[in-house]
Amino acid sequence: MTLKFGVILPAGSAREQLEQAVLAEQSGWDGVFVWEAAYGVDAWSLLAAMAARTSRVRLGTMLTPLPWRRPWKVASQVATLDQLSGGRAILGIGVGAVDAGLPATGEPTDLRERAAMMDEGIDLIRALWSGARTFSGSHYTYAVGSDDLSEAVRPVQERIPIWVVAVWPRLKSMRRVLRCDGVIPGHSPSPETTRELRAWLTEQGSTADILAEGETPAAGGAALVEPWAEAGCTWWMETRWQSETKHEIRDRIAAGPPRS
Repeated sequence: MTLKFGVILPAGSAREQLEQAVLAEQSGWDGVFVWEAAYGVDAWSLLAAMAARTSRVRLGTMLTPLPWRRPWKVASQVATLDQLSGGRAILGIGVGAVDAGLPATGEPTDLRERAAMMDEGIDLIRALWSGARTFSGSHYTYAVGSDDLSEAVRPVQERIPIWVVAVWPRLKSMRRVLRCDGVIPGHSPSPETTRELRAWLTEQGSTADILAEGETPAAGGAALVEPWAEAGCTWWMETRWQSETKHEIRDRIAAGPPRS
């Protein structure tokens, strides 16, 4: 499998991140992904602007905490981005991180409940993208009347990729992956565990993407990502979660992906 290279933009104003996305496409990156915060620069408005200023890179969130969003709204946002970008949207989802940085908004925090909401949210989003007018589940109910807009918002891609956070080898996590199109590995994976995950996916008949993430230097980073490619990863995500200046981030993006 050919390894693709994405860059996750850590922060900055909307205009700064937009310019970073344009630079990333010019510098040979394959994807640009943005953080979806509870309050901050709106991810989907930002991605729509990126779609208008780029022509090749894949665009998406890394990631959307689906249980804390209305799935029909997410479906609309992703489908709109897919239209504006000509079929380049990717949706990255997880249950949401419960930590000291989580605002007190009254959203559910029980892990089992959030997992169930995410599973149902995936089904509802897929149903809407396929043109369904109704959905009934334990957590979500959706129905439209005569003014159905499903055709107007139909995605360009026949199947927009959904990448989901999962932990190998937890069976429930893995079953969820089989309903999606990519794995965002949790709990600090290694090339060895990634190789096991790829073997299992192959046994199940799945060609789902597997992501790896980390930091590489501006030069000589290919050796750092090679073990992940050999283990079966299909995307390397360049991250800069540690505090760095916007100039340092821009310089790393400009240097291009760590290809051999």
